[in-house]
Amino acid sequence: MYDVLIIGCGITGAAAAFMLSKYRLKVGILERENDVAQGATKANSAILHAGYDPEPGTLMAKLNVRGTALAGELCDRLDVPCRRCGSMVLAFSRQEEKTLGELLRRGEENGVPELRMLSGDEARVLEPALSPEVTAALLAPTAAICSPWELCLALAQTAVKNGAELFLETEVTGLSREAEGWKVSTNRGIYRSRFVVNAAGVNAGDIHDMAASRSFTMVPSRGEYYLLDKCEGSRISHVLFQCPNENGKGVLVSPTVHGNLIVGPSADPVAGNNTANTASGMAFVRETALRSVPSIDFRQSIRNFAGVRARTDRQDFVIGFPPDAPGFLDLAGICSPGLSASVAIGEYAVELLGGAGLPLAEKSDFVCERRRIRFKELSAAQKAALIEKDPAYGRVVCRCETVTEGEILACFRTPIPPRSVDGVKRRVNTGMGRCQGGFCGPRVVELLSRELGVSPGEILQDRDGTRLLMCRTKGAAEDV
Repeated sequence: MYDVLIIGCGITGAAAAFMLSKYRLKVGILERENDVAQGATKANSAILHAGYDPEPGTLMAKLNVRGTALAGELCDRLDVPCRRCGSMVLAFSRQEEKTLGELLRRGEENGVPELRMLSGDEARVLEPALSPEVTAALLAPTAAICSPWELCLALAQTAVKNGAELFLETEVTGLSREAEGWKVSTNRGIYRSRFVVNAAGVNAGDIHDMAASRSFTMVPSRGEYYLLDKCEGSRISHVLFQCPNENGKGVLVSPTVHGNLIVGPSADPVAGNNTANTASGMAFVRETALRSVPSIDFRQSIRNFAGVRARTDRQDFVIGFPPDAPGFLDLAGICSPGLSASVAIGEYAVELLGGAGLPLAEKSDFVCERRRIRFKELSAAQKAALIEKDPAYGRVVCRCETVTEGEILACFRTPIPPRSVDGVKRRVNTGMGRCQGGFCGPRVVELLSRELGVSPGEILQDRDGTRLLMCRTKGAAEDV
């Protein structure tokens, strides 16, 4: 019997697990994919929003400002790339300047520090590449950029270090109430728990409906992005937004913590987790972004991708216990600013569970630290010393990102080792450069094959069913 079972290990589930692992509890995490951070967590804008956008009084407003502050602190403690670069919301007309005034009012009411209005000329002093058509901007210095999948992984790894149990490739198929809690049926057997936390992202509605009568409806929204090469990464230094509308915060232009430039997203309703890129979506992103920064060179695009936001028919996060499902806690509808609010959502979940009867006795030996070697960031002397100690660090596997064999091997010794090529990518950045794994991919497959003890034909690109290699058997090409 678990004290708490969490369904889903994206950023919300990982944050809840991290916060719960501070207490003397038996915590389990059920994730249907073969790795953490497989949904919107790995396909979003990577922004820690300042908190001026949510309507005051909402859960989004309450948890955004607190969450961004907590996430920044944990990025420092858990060695997750994070840069407090600040953001600007741009106005192109008198009417949009009124919108900036409303955002300033919201931000001040939400407790966002250091907000201030800039004229168009003042904004261009900070960002010379801005369009001459920008008439004003709202500057939010506390906004930041991070690596969202690394933050998720760091939170999940820390939870596992502190006793939480992670069950990958474990899909929930049913929920039923029992005398002492909940029976959770999965493709890998039955689990029982006093409390269940629904952090299933775009599938949170389905999980909710297994436990309670329907009270919200998922309305997934796809956002498409360009990722541009590092030669475009220094074109701007702040996150640049246009004025928000009914579809969200609009198309942004932003540096990334890895030195690239990210542009997007669109906002199109989709059925389920449809992450296909479309010609119309990409054209919209490109044309809209050029309004903010006309000099963006889209010829330097190295990857297009899309993520699906877990929106609902409500205008706020769906957090709470349904009245007809005691002990079942929804953390649903965690769309933007979900990444920003995630750690605060985890904190709030613990508060709600404690109020519902979960005993919260703090551990005296809670471990909250994580460090990994990034070879390219070391000094020449440090590199030489490391290679002398372990020659694997002297063998560069990914040339674009200067990732060594030693770094790849080290990620197999962590609490949540990778199971795929993209799993390695999310941990050490292989394949994230200009060639997108064209050079390092075969070597990563070789290392995965060796470390996992399986044939190269069994190695996946990412999710189940994404085998990379084929073999010929009796004259016919078949999956290995």
